[in-house]
This record gives sequence, structure tokens and C-alpha cells, in this order.
Amino acid sequence: MDLAFPNLPLLAEGFRWFGPNDPVPLAYVRQTGATDVFSSLHQIPYGELWSREAIRTRREMIAAAGLRWSVVESVPVHEDIKIGCGDLKQLFENYTQTLHNLAAEGITQVIYNFMPVLDWVRTEMRSVLPDGSECLHFDPVRFAAFEIYGLKRAGAEADYTSEQRERAAAWWKSLDDTARDAFVQSIIDVFPGVKWALSLDDIRAMLARYERMNDAALSANLARFLEAVIPAAEEAGVLLAIHPDDPPFSVLGLPRIVSKAADIEAIFKIADSPANGLCFCTGSFSARADNDLPAMLKQFASRIHAMHLRSTQRLPDGSFYEANHLEGSVNMPVIVKTLLDEQDRRRAAGRADWQLPFRPDHGHTMMDDLMKPAGITPGYSCIGRMRGLAELRGLMLGLRYQSE
Repeated sequence: MDLAFPNLPLLAEGFRWFGPNDPVPLAYVRQTGATDVFSSLHQIPYGELWSREAIRTRREMIAAAGLRWSVVESVPVHEDIKIGCGDLKQLFENYTQTLHNLAAEGITQVIYNFMPVLDWVRTEMRSVLPDGSECLHFDPVRFAAFEIYGLKRAGAEADYTSEQRERAAAWWKSLDDTARDAFVQSIIDVFPGVKWALSLDDIRAMLARYERMNDAALSANLARFLEAVIPAAEEAGVLLAIHPDDPPFSVLGLPRIVSKAADIEAIFKIADSPANGLCFCTGSFSARADNDLPAMLKQFASRIHAMHLRSTQRLPDGSFYEANHLEGSVNMPVIVKTLLDEQDRRRAAGRADWQLPFRPDHGHTMMDDLMKPAGITPGYSCIGRMRGLAELRGLMLGLRYQSE
């Protein structure tokens, strides 16, 4: 049987790398088979300018390992921009100049998010699966315990059912002080690539700034941001890609504006430009049962600039966990087939951005990585993500052979 490589190209295979302090070195990233790197300059505080020199240093470091820095993940949006206060003019100038500097170094795909306070939320960083591997898990009962008894957020009780509150109280009571402290810290210190050593008082202060913020107000601040940066992105040739909320529903009483199809439609109407695009994260969107991922992907295909391919398994109690990449609640074969079709359409149309980059996301901690938890960021172990990448690569090859 002729097993010649398919004539049509695959999606660009990426891997997230957090920089020189990442316990997964670039040499290992290359051994996964990935060609592209999703990375950021985590050492630069949010809101400050990224210099060409700093960008070039990172790009050359990645290139020296035989890889390509093709996607910035991410250029963070300062909280003042989300809240709509402070020196917005300077923050916008720093952001737009950063986009120009990235483009000058040949990097033109930039992911960002507009999630208030916490970038993502899970209640268990090392939930053990039947095969002994570990995954990320979100349990609304445990999050209720965090909000009501740890954070003591005013009004939090109203966001949960009486059954959830009773179970949260019982679970919290079962923990000793050490376990409670560890649980709280695991929730408030999950910023990938940087550890801020936040305290509960820090979170309370951050939440206080959003006390009068609803979805409409946050959307207005996103619109102000896009109106300031999209013209610069267009001028520089940069494609911005907003990441969906994770999870795609309200947490901590905060507004959520990038959680469902209607949200994406509204964002694209703010600026009808290819520079105003989407990072399609199947994991984030799939945690919400009313999101029809194949339909959303087809609807927004032309404005997708990067993908995070992972799957969550939703459970009847409202919880979810990170499933294997080809399992869970996501129909990954349909998703990948749609992406390959979109890539073929772009290539035929002569689009410069025809090849779509993706990365496997939130891999399980497994095998040898279980022996070194101190050096492993939950969700970003090497072996688990490599397994996901290999499965997705096999899926792509199978779909390509099937179509020939």
C-alpha cells in the first residue's frame, strides 16, 4: 500500500513554551514533532512596552532550537483597560507599539483575552483519573466553598443552589487549615508562566474594582480597546485573536463576554476587520453545553487565527474535567476536518495566513512526569501534551488519506 505523504498540508503543529524558566526545554518541544511555538514575554509586566530587542532575543532563542515563534500567547491586556480607568492613552500606545515591534520581527499572530481578574479557573489541579494520570477539574461545589468560606465574597451564596451550598459546607469542614490554604492558593495563583504570589486580600481588591461592572460595561471597554488597537494591527499586518472565557460562564460574580456564539458575533461587529479575530479554544467553549462547536467553527472559520485543541468532559452535576484530546464532549474529528477544509479554502484563495496554527492544550500529567510534580505546571506537562499532539497529528493524517 502506498503511504506517501498526503498532497495537502496539515495544520501547523504548535506547542506552548513559557520561556527560559519553563521546565519543558525547547529541545523537548522539538522532539514532540511540533514546528511552531506559542510563547510570550512573561517577564514584562502587564501594560508595558515590548521592545524589539526583547522580542528578537526570544525569537532567536526559539529559532536556534529549530522552531518558529509564530504565535504570541499572549500580549496581556492590563486590568485598567478592562475596567476603563487609569492612563488608557499610554496603555494603548504601549500595546499598539508592541504590535508594530512584533510585526517588525516577523511575528504577526497575537492571542489575548478579556477575562476579568483570573485568566482561568479550576478547583483541582491534579484530579486523578482511572488510569492514574492527573488532569484539571472544575467542581462548582468546591468553587462555592472557595467563594463562601475562603474568599468570603459578599452575595456568593446566591449564585449556588441550596444543595451545592450544603455540599460545599460539608467539604470545607472536612479540610484542615493546611489543606484549605493549599486549595485557596491553587485557585488564585494559576496564571501560566508567571507566579504573582497573590493573597485573598489581593483578589478581594481586584474584585472590588469590578463592583459596578456588568456585561454591557465590560463589552464597552473591549470596544474601546479594539477601536484603539485594530487600526495599528491592520497597519502592522498583525492578526489579533481573542481567547474565549474559561470557563465560559460567570465566576466570582464577574461579567463574561466571550463565552458563546452571540458574544463572538458582537465582538466582530465592533471592528469588521480580519485583524479582529478569534482563538478558537475547543476546551473553553466545550465546557458550556449549549455551545454547538462545529456550528460555531463553521460560522467564524474565516476569522480564526489560532486554535487550542483540547476536550472537556461535562458531568451532570455541572462539573467538568480535561479529557483526552480525542475523547470527552468535543467531536474532535469534525472539528479538525472543518479546520483542514478552511485551510484548503484559504490556500486556494491565496491568503497569506492560509496555514492555521494549533497547539494541544491542558495535557494530562502522566508517566515520568508524575514523579516530578514540583517542576510541572498542571495542564502543561510535556508527555501529556505530546500525547495529545500525536493523537491530533494522526487524526489529521487519517482525514487527509481518507479525502484522497
